[in-house]
Amino acid sequence: MPPVAASERNDNSSRKSNRNRNVHMHVWVTEDEALLIRDRMASVGVTNMGAYVRKMSLDGFFIHIDLSDVREMVSLLRRCSNNLNQYAKRANETGSIYAADIEDLRERFDRLWDAANEILRGLAKIK
Repeated sequence: MPPVAASERNDNSSRKSNRNRNVHMHVWVTEDEALLIRDRMASVGVTNMGAYVRKMSLDGFFIHIDLSDVREMVSLLRRCSNNLNQYAKRANETGSIYAADIEDLRERFDRLWDAANEILRGLAKIK
C-alpha cells in the first residue's frame, strides 16, 4: 500500500498544530462536583463547559449580565423613534403637530431616561 500524505491522514495531529489553544488539560471530578459545576454554569447562562472552566480557572469568577433591561430600553428607543418620525412626517405634510402627540413623546422619553438610569446604576454596582 502506498504511503499516505500527512494532509490525507485521518489523525488530528495536523489540526492540533493550527489551534490557538493547543495544550489539552484533563481533570477528574466526582458526580456531585460535576452536578455543582453544571448548576453554576446554568446559573450564569453558559453552555460551553470548556469556556466556563477556562474562565473560572484563569479569572476565578464569571460575570453574567442580565440584559433584559437593555432589551426593554432598545424597545422604547424604537417606539420613540417611530413616533418621532411619524410626527415629523405629519408636521411636514400639514404644517402642524398636536400638543397631545408631543406630550406622549415626552413621557416616552422620560421612561427611556429612567430605564437608562436604572441600567447605569446596576452596572455601577459591578465590581
